[in-house]
This record gives sequence, structure tokens and C-alpha cells, in this order.
Amino acid sequence: MSVTTDPFGEPAVIGRVLRETHTWAVVGCSSNPDRPSHGVSRTLLRYGYDVIPVNPREPAVHGLRAYPDLPSAAEAAAARGNPIEVVDIFRRADLAGAHVDEAIAIGAKAVWMQLGVIDEAAAQRAQEAGLLVVMDRCPAIELPRLDPPLGADDVD
Repeated sequence: MSVTTDPFGEPAVIGRVLRETHTWAVVGCSSNPDRPSHGVSRTLLRYGYDVIPVNPREPAVHGLRAYPDLPSAAEAAAARGNPIEVVDIFRRADLAGAHVDEAIAIGAKAVWMQLGVIDEAAAQRAQEAGLLVVMDRCPAIELPRLDPPLGADDVD
């Protein structure tokens, strides 16, 4: 009997990303409450994370200034002394690789590719660059699964 493993969905890595990071850039973040990125970014905010929306079509999401691209978001975050640690990607899989490369370039600690966003080559590049990688998962689903549970006061 063979056991299938998911190298980019390891519970230990998911736990590290959720417990050891605070500042998340959400690429593709939308102000439309019907979009998954809206609900997930709201959940991240409720758990106490610093969320930086990245979307060239949005001036603001959840009352937070949105940035047109990841490099400008990273520059602003660094200027505030709060660099981006996780790049959460809400883009089509064929567009995800460019954002993974940007995450590597800005020195992020982790890349999180949302449900259905699967780019094995990009995930491998990120891992080889030393980033933690989570792919085809959702933090809004994974946060309540943490044991022990994570509350806003627990985020480093």
C-alpha cells in the first residue's frame, strides 16, 4: 500500500507559517465580499495578522490601502518597519509563478498558494530559495484546525 504525501501541504509547515508570521501580502485581494480573497483576508485580520492588499484595481480593501503590485507593497511595508513575511496568492495558477518569484525577490519567509492555485515548479523555486511553501490550501480553513488553537494574542 502506498501513501501519497503532499510536500506543500505538510501540517508542520502550515503551523509554522500560521504561528511564526504576522505580515501577509494578499495578492489578488478584492473588496468584493463574494470573492474568496475578501473573506480570507478578513479572517486573517480577525486572527490579528497585518494584511496588505495587493491588487491594481483596488484603492482599498477592508479600509486598508491596496497596492498595485507586490514590490510597491513590500517597499511600503519595509518603510514602516514591518516587512512582508507571507505572500498569499489569489491568482490563476498560470499567473502564480510570477508572484512566487516576486516573493523570493522581496525576501518573504513564506509563500501560500490558495486552494486550486497549483504551480509545482514555482513552489519548488520558492522552497529552493529557502521559503516555506504551502500550496492548494486556505489559511481560513487551516487556522481553526491548529492545535492548540491560535488567537490574536498568539501571533508573533
